[in-house]
Amino acid sequence: MSEQTSQVFLQRARVITMTRRTAFILVIIAVCYSLAAVVYSTQVIYKVKLNYAVILEQFGGKRQAVTDVGWHYRLPFFTRLEKEVPLMNQNIYLGGSSAPIKIISEENVALWTSALMTFKIKDLKKWGIENLSPEILLQGDFDGISKDILQGQEVNKLISQRETIKEKIFQALKNRPINQDGPTLEGKYGIEVISFVLNETRFGDKLVEATEEKKRRQLIAEAENYAADQESDRIRKLYKAYLDGIRSLHLALGGTEKGGVNPALLEFLSQQKWATAYEKNQGDQKTFVLHGSTGPPALTLPHFQNKQAAESTSEPDVQKKTP
Repeated sequence: MSEQTSQVFLQRARVITMTRRTAFILVIIAVCYSLAAVVYSTQVIYKVKLNYAVILEQFGGKRQAVTDVGWHYRLPFFTRLEKEVPLMNQNIYLGGSSAPIKIISEENVALWTSALMTFKIKDLKKWGIENLSPEILLQGDFDGISKDILQGQEVNKLISQRETIKEKIFQALKNRPINQDGPTLEGKYGIEVISFVLNETRFGDKLVEATEEKKRRQLIAEAENYAADQESDRIRKLYKAYLDGIRSLHLALGGTEKGGVNPALLEFLSQQKWATAYEKNQGDQKTFVLHGSTGPPALTLPHFQNKQAAESTSEPDVQKKTP
């Protein structure tokens, strides 16, 4: 009986010992994990990845660029990781957004355009140490140079000569000083401009509608001018035909270029010719022709189509004679 009791106590002791050891191991693991989390969160031990660099601020304010790939150690309270800088190709958009922005052309016409520049950091000292906020500064200088060239162009060039303007802006970004006798973008920020792309250049919707309306009015005006020219040409031809007819009638009556025909007879025949033309071409119109001369005016009336027209014409004369 005593042996069984001793075995039970022995087993309980073993279980308690295993429990204590397991708890101790778990505590050690938790403490180690907590320490690792603290170290990782405070970046006391940090890693520099491929094509990346780290700007490290040391005690006293001195800044240092770390470019060696791998793990590095820093003092936890006397140094600070300022930022991580990618050394690969990067894009910067015109206006800071990929959406189109409004610009004003040389003729004071509003246009929508979007563009981007691709660059790569070559000198980390100039980029991250000599410039406090290089991204913001580069954005302002890039927008200024690009807008200066874009807004100095005519509308038709911005639409039809985009390739030429794109190359002009690219060369200005690479080689043109930001100010007179100042540094270029590459010299100021320690970068290399890889490419510049002009994505979009278009009119606003309201301007497109106004342009279409203007074109429509121009087409209508051209059609009206063409019709007026045709009518004027037709009238000139009719007048020339009339002069030729009068001249032929004058010569047929035995006249010459200098005269020699009774003027009254010539006027009467010419009136009869015009009256016949009116009667053939405008049968519904009541037309009389008066031609001034030294003698009494000649009156010629076309033949009426029915008696009612004749009666309606003679009624005013009867009323005048009644008093």
